[in-house]
Order: sequence, then C-alpha cells, then structure tokens
Amino acid sequence: MLTRITLAFLLAALSCAAGQISIRMEPGAFRIDGWQPATPPADGWPSLFQVYAGEGAVPPMLGSYSVDNGSLVFHPRFPVAPGMHVRAVFRPPNAPPVEAAFEVPRPSLSSTTRVAHVYPSTNVLPENQLKFYIYFSAPMGKGRAWQKIHLLDANGAPVTLPFLELDEELWDRDSMRLTVLFDPGRIKREVLPLREMGPSIEAGKHYTLLIDRDWPDGRGAPLAEEYRKEFRVVAPDRTPPEASTWRITAPRSGTSEPLVLDFPKPMDYALLQHLIEVSGPDGIVAGSVAVERQETEWRFTPKQPWKSGNYRLSIQTTLEDLAGNHIGRPFDVDTFDPITRTIPRETVSLKFHTRSQ
Repeated sequence: MLTRITLAFLLAALSCAAGQISIRMEPGAFRIDGWQPATPPADGWPSLFQVYAGEGAVPPMLGSYSVDNGSLVFHPRFPVAPGMHVRAVFRPPNAPPVEAAFEVPRPSLSSTTRVAHVYPSTNVLPENQLKFYIYFSAPMGKGRAWQKIHLLDANGAPVTLPFLELDEELWDRDSMRLTVLFDPGRIKREVLPLREMGPSIEAGKHYTLLIDRDWPDGRGAPLAEEYRKEFRVVAPDRTPPEASTWRITAPRSGTSEPLVLDFPKPMDYALLQHLIEVSGPDGIVAGSVAVERQETEWRFTPKQPWKSGNYRLSIQTTLEDLAGNHIGRPFDVDTFDPITRTIPRETVSLKFHTRSQ
C-alpha cells in the first residue's frame, strides 16, 4: 500500500515526465506550477527548490518557503536587484531537474541629465590651457571619464593623450563637477613630454571637446544628448595675474548693489567662488558670488545693505588664470619654499570705499 508521501512523489515524477512543471517569477517570489506539494521532505523544501542570483558557482539565495494555492513558492529574503540574472532549479524526486532562467528587468530610466556648462566659457583658449570644469545637471556615475571625454582636432581626429588621465577622477562632493586637467608635462617649458610630443593644443588651430551621450549618470541612464565645445587656440599665456590691474566698481552705501571686480583676462571659474573675501567696518561681509562675462567679472552681493565706510578685498595668491598662473607667479616656474607644518595662506589686498547715494 502506497503511503501519502510516496504517492505524492510518484505523481510528481509523472508530471515531470509529462513536461507540465514550470517555474514562474512573481513580484518578490518564485512559484512552481504543475506540481502539487505534500509534506516537506526530510531535508526540507530547499532540497527540492533553490534559486541562485548571479553567474557562476554562487550559493543559493536565502529565503522562506510556503504552499500557496497548491503551489510551492520561494520568497527571497532580500529583493533581487534590477538587471540581475537569476536561475531557479526544481529537483523533483525520481525525475529530471527543471530549470528556469530570468533576467530581472531594469526600471525604465529617462535620459534627463545633461552637461550644464563647461568652463572656461570662452571659445578662445591659450596654448597652455590648464583645465576644464565640466558641470552636469545631476550626479554622474564615476570611473568612465576617460572613455567618454574626447578632444578632436579640426578634422575630427582624436588628439593623442591630451589630458592627465588620473585613476582617481577629480569629482566634487556631489559628483556633479568633474575637473579635467591637460597633461602638465605638455604645458611646462623644458619638460620632456612637451619637447617630444608638443603641446596638447596648438596656437592657431581649432579643436572640439566632445562628451559622449552614452555616459551613464548616477542612476545608470545615459545623458540626454552629447555635448560639444568648439574653441580656437592662441599663444600661450605665461604672464601672472596682477591684482593692481583689476578694476573695482564700488557699491552705494545703504543698498545691496553688487560689488563688481573686473579682470583684464578670464580667471579660473571654480577658484573665483571661494578665494576672494570681503571685509568692512564690522568684519567679514557675508554674501553671494556670481561670475559673469566669461569669467572676467566677479560680482559680490551682500546679505545686508552696505554700510558707509572703508572695505577691503582679500585675494588669495593661489587664484589662477586659465593657464594656471598664480597671482605673481607663472605656472611653469618651480619654486622651492621652506617646508612648514601648515599650508601658507598668502593674500593680496584691494581697498574700496562705498559710494554715497
């Protein structure tokens, strides 16, 4: 006389032979159709049914089992990640295993991220241009920069190794600004790469900075569109900025007019945001900074109206122009300063007085 368990296993074998068993993936579960479970075997349901996530010899997923509407169901303890390959194996007694493979679909991602801006804004750059700042409208995925950023010559051919391809990409804290450095060895005079390969960009020629559309953002979606910045190159700039040549337009007292500082040539956009400080009769003045006119104008708007009196601009000498020249020092001149325990913070000052209304 057949026991109930033996009869269940025999029916399972007949169902397998008839090819009626299938495995179905549901939201948060995997279900066996075409097989009627009875009492769990001595080794438990995992001895019959297991699910594996990923490729290769991976351990089975952790989870729980239940019998629902006459079907054996496996519930993974942790959700299966989108885009993952999953393999489910059912091993009924006295019958061949039944396998099913699933590709967990990725959510549909719309391409909304764009290159918001590339600095310098100007399309006329010196031959010894030091860097680009690439700003994105949303956080970006990391580790793909050197595959997705290209510099093309006037014929559309790629320029050979124009950038310093660092393994640790230079992203800001929010992954929305990437700093791309030209190879300094092809900028500084009397350095071997410059003598052997020449500058990355040459005076008198035209180039295009190209950013591929398929660069994935932080969600994994490609950019909404490719980006191109065309520019021409002029002679190298090896003249350090001099604060004495900058023009101040003082605001009127009692107003919140912006203080305007004009430069005779474009300056480094990102450094302009935090290397100039305004102080007045009551100390440091709080306010917001805007950089305009292709980085030749710095505007400071105070949080509180200007008071009548004398003010001072303190400018750190590490402020750079487009070629990396600091205030009072060219980029390609090495200096050997004494080693100190702290980083020196040298400044130059410009004074102004608020205007009467």
